[in-house]
Amino acid sequence: MMDRGVNTENFNMKRSTKIISIIIVFFLIITAVIVGRTMIGMHFQKKFSKRPPPGIIVKTVNEKIFQNKVETFGTAVPIRTKSYNIEKYQILTPIKFNQKIKKGETIASLKNRKITASFDGVIGKKDFSNDIEVSESSILINLEDASTLLVDVDIPEIYAPFINQGLAVDIKFSGNKTKVYKGIVESTASRINTEKRSLATRISMDNSKLEILPGSLLEIAINYNQRSSLSIPDTSVILEGNKVYIYLVNKENITQKKEIKIGTRDEGYLEVISGLEEGQIIVAEGLKKVRPNGKIKPIKDGAKKSKSDWKKKIKPTKNESKKSKFDWIKKLNIFNKSESKKKDDKNK
Repeated sequence: MMDRGVNTENFNMKRSTKIISIIIVFFLIITAVIVGRTMIGMHFQKKFSKRPPPGIIVKTVNEKIFQNKVETFGTAVPIRTKSYNIEKYQILTPIKFNQKIKKGETIASLKNRKITASFDGVIGKKDFSNDIEVSESSILINLEDASTLLVDVDIPEIYAPFINQGLAVDIKFSGNKTKVYKGIVESTASRINTEKRSLATRISMDNSKLEILPGSLLEIAINYNQRSSLSIPDTSVILEGNKVYIYLVNKENITQKKEIKIGTRDEGYLEVISGLEEGQIIVAEGLKKVRPNGKIKPIKDGAKKSKSDWKKKIKPTKNESKKSKFDWIKKLNIFNKSESKKKDDKNK
């Protein structure tokens, strides 16, 4: 009986020892995991905290000329036109159409007279309609002075107070929209057209090179209310609902999100009505990399980026030979005898 009791006690002690060992191992594993995660977290925190601030393009707020525009369409008309009705049987020599002619030169030589140009221009031809019998025996000749073109347009009455004689006009030809021609407002009507609710306006433009033919459709933009205002690039704004924000950069290169009010847009720039002062620095591009109250590395707009030397191979000099892939085998001197052995063989 005593032996059985002793054995039972030994078994219980061994069992309790195993349980304690398992618990200790379990807690050691948990401790190791916690310590490991803490060390990894500290490592990455140090690594990312040392990352340099991102390079961001910035720009100084400056003044720029802004102006409002009234855009419309119109047809080009030559400044002077004169027509001649000629009987075909009277023409002695062929008429040279679509050619320049000077004042006093002969347009057409007829049996009974000569037709001379009363001003410089270009000779053009206009046939009568086929259903008119006179077209078989007559032709209509036009002498057009297209050195200056006139364009009559109708301006909505809400813009009538701003349209005055002498205003600058930008003109584009539908066949070549990349080039902008210059014109001026020559005259305006004295009253509003009650049927169209518009102001009749005449625009003149120089066409001395005859680049635009009479009758062409032109895009007209009348510029008014010219002023000098603060400007920022249109890529520097953040739109949040009805509000507009920019990132302002201080002397410590810390960004600050600020609300502003903008006006008109012109050639990639926005007019600033309020919220900024001349000379302040703002983020011009790369808004996704910027955070409020974050530090940046400012790059001035237009500055040339330095080329990186990363992954560039250094060319060997004349005295240095190119390294081979098998230079490490040569260093082992497996196939060649050492200099001491060569000397011993010579002595033998």
